[in-house]
Amino acid sequence: MKSLESVGGLAVSQKKEWGEILSGFEGSNKYVVSDERGTELFYAVEEPGSVLARLFLKAHRPFAIDVVNRGGERLLRIERPFRFYFHTAQIFDRYGTLVGTLDRHFSISRRLYSVLSANGSKLFDLFGPLLHPWTFEIHENGTQRGMIQKKWSGLAKEAFTDADNFGVTFPPDWPVEKKTLALGAVFLIDFVHFEDTWRRSKGNR
Repeated sequence: MKSLESVGGLAVSQKKEWGEILSGFEGSNKYVVSDERGTELFYAVEEPGSVLARLFLKAHRPFAIDVVNRGGERLLRIERPFRFYFHTAQIFDRYGTLVGTLDRHFSISRRLYSVLSANGSKLFDLFGPLLHPWTFEIHENGTQRGMIQKKWSGLAKEAFTDADNFGVTFPPDWPVEKKTLALGAVFLIDFVHFEDTWRRSKGNR
């Protein structure tokens, strides 16, 4: 993930295929990850899973997402088991070594995740204020250091091209490990908080 070394932000765009849009049946999630200048860095693809899980568990389904470079070489793998609420995901590097873990905590007044290193020490938190449902602030040692934000690009574009667009910001001098975990967090947040929202909004059109 050397391409993240000097990057201070990323754009993550989910791609919906026409078959999904017309039929309403969702296939594997696919994403493009770009830097601040719009240069495509990575592609992320959900591994095909159980059709029954997609039909009945929907956004709660377990998933594995591979992040690959433009040459198709796997750089990261994000694995999420089935959970109804206490969502968690593990992020592994290209060699299968654990990079870190994302854990959701119970909270009535906010959406809160801890981001942990491979040895279990806390690196930063993701804080989602209820009054800003499309935003997750990145807090490190009590200070906001960045943000993960859902970007609505307009009803027509949301319906027919990119289903989910996220902007991610973090300090350019952050270690690659933390930037990698912030990127991995986007995919878990998308599934947990936005995937069913997109499906419901599509069904109402």
